[in-house]
Amino acid sequence: MSDHDQWCQDLKNQDVNVRASAAEKLCTAGADAVDAAVELVKACGDAESVRTWAVAALEELGPPPLAAIGSLNELVSSTNSLIAYWAVTLIGRLGSEAAESHGVLVAALIESQDDAVRERAAWALGKVGTSSDSVLKALDKAALDKNVRLSRLAKESLELLRKS
Repeated sequence: MSDHDQWCQDLKNQDVNVRASAAEKLCTAGADAVDAAVELVKACGDAESVRTWAVAALEELGPPPLAAIGSLNELVSSTNSLIAYWAVTLIGRLGSEAAESHGVLVAALIESQDDAVRERAAWALGKVGTSSDSVLKALDKAALDKNVRLSRLAKESLELLRKS
């Protein structure tokens, strides 16, 4: 078992100190921790000592493996807004390779109670690049939202989609 595999296993350990240490090691691994993307997103719902390292690792991580899309799609609907936020972020980082996720992103944009998740979903829809009727309708509505940042991100995504 590689170090990365062990650290992923350690993120599931009952001992919070073991989980925090694993998240820290994955953070310092940088882009090499990409295979741990889903486990790091799940760790965003953990104790603060684990969550802090998991978020730091995710900030440095590039696009996740394509095999992670299904798990990330499921995590988008998490009741933990930080988990949902990072799942949406990683889907957006996949760009057009995550086109199948557009429905999940639209649902997050429309249904999430968390502004940061809605804003990130608007951003991700522009990155994913699917210009279906449901995507355009959701972004058009978000572009009129009273949340200035959400409105701006929705308009930017609409512009990207209409250019392509």
